[in-house]
Amino acid sequence: MGNRKRQSAQAKNEVKKSLSLAILKNCPTSPRKMRLVADQIRGKSIDKALSILKFSPKEASKKLEKLVLSAISNWQSKNENEDIEKANLFINEIKVDGGRMLKRLRPAPQGRAHRIRKRSNHVTIILGSNLLKA
Repeated sequence: MGNRKRQSAQAKNEVKKSLSLAILKNCPTSPRKMRLVADQIRGKSIDKALSILKFSPKEASKKLEKLVLSAISNWQSKNENEDIEKANLFINEIKVDGGRMLKRLRPAPQGRAHRIRKRSNHVTIILGSNLLKA
C-alpha cells in the first residue's frame, strides 16, 4: 500500500516540475481592467506573451509582464538543468481575482457623501512546459 502512495506522489511531483507559479497580491488596479490584459495572453507561449505585454498601452500590462518574468525565473530555479528554449514554456493558466477594497467617501451635493470603492486584485500565473526529449 505504501508503494502505491509513493508512486502517486512521484507522479504528482513530475507534473509539478513542469509547472511554475507566480502570484501578485493586492495590485491596485481593478480586476476588470486587469482581466482585459490577462485574456490577451492566456494560452500563449511566453515569447509571444511578453511581446504582447511589452507593446500594450495599458498600465496593467507592465505589472503582468513583471509577473510573467517572475514565473519564468521560478521555473528556471526548479529546472536548473533544462533549457528554456527547448522547454516551450506557455501560459497554462492565468487567474485574476478581486482583492481587498479600500472604501472612501466623496463629497456629494446637499451635505451627502457617496462611497468610492478603490478596487485591487490578485493575479495567479501558472506556466506549463512541453519538454521535447531529443
